[in-house]
Amino acid sequence: MDRVKVVAISGASGCGKTSTVRQLSSDFDCPFLHFDDYVHKFSYPQDMKTWHENGADVSEINTPDMIIQLRQLIEGNHSYIFVEEPFGRERSCISSLIDYVVLLDQPMDICLSRVVRRNIAHRSNDSYSSVLKYLDNYEEHFRDIYIETVNQVRKNCDLIIQEICPVSVNADIVSKWLKSKAN
Repeated sequence: MDRVKVVAISGASGCGKTSTVRQLSSDFDCPFLHFDDYVHKFSYPQDMKTWHENGADVSEINTPDMIIQLRQLIEGNHSYIFVEEPFGRERSCISSLIDYVVLLDQPMDICLSRVVRRNIAHRSNDSYSSVLKYLDNYEEHFRDIYIETVNQVRKNCDLIIQEICPVSVNADIVSKWLKSKAN
């Protein structure tokens, strides 16, 4: 392998992106980036429901610091860089930097369950109201947004994992697939 390969792990919130990226990074002893670490209050359109109604152009979602960090990592001496990138190659600002996209294409009910459990497990003073607000938004438009963006990624990805399985199994599937690409 002559240069670092950037592998984006994509999918809806709750599909297992973060855990899979962490596992793969550990398995391959290489760096990783998490999308949420680079999100700030201006990353997403202000009105997500209207954004979705207007075509859900994921290139309108901005994480410039993530792009800068990824470019710096690409210059390093690594075999792989794993990136939690919910939108695969669909954001124009990052598409040219990604070599492979793995879509964790999980059922929406499983994803929702994981998000709710995650929010309850990380209790804060407002976790109850936070979960209720998320569920209201989920019913109002988040579910449709997740479905739309996963459909966009599905059209332009390299590997799709649809089985509901532990993170270690997902990471093993990706690892074996990447090793087959290196041969």
